[in-house]
Amino acid sequence: MFIPANELRKLLAQGAQLVDVRSPAEYSRGAAPGAKNIPVQLLPQQAAELDRDKPVVVYCMTGGRSAQAQMILRSMGFDQVHNAGGINNVLSA
Repeated sequence: MFIPANELRKLLAQGAQLVDVRSPAEYSRGAAPGAKNIPVQLLPQQAAELDRDKPVVVYCMTGGRSAQAQMILRSMGFDQVHNAGGINNVLSA
């Protein structure tokens, strides 16, 4: 389930971490402002770059990889992980 646009805006306004889990090539072609690029397959190795005390919002192209990323981060002990779905959902929020 993707986070509704109004909740997404609120989380980002409150300082949530926005993570683009697409490939570096996809990210370089355009990303949401302020998004950090951590490809889903690298999350286990790079999750330490994220603050566990702040909400994390993940997105990808259509929502599949972000759902995977949400599960990975939750399994690593991140409590506040939200799936924004695809980049278009984020950009329109």
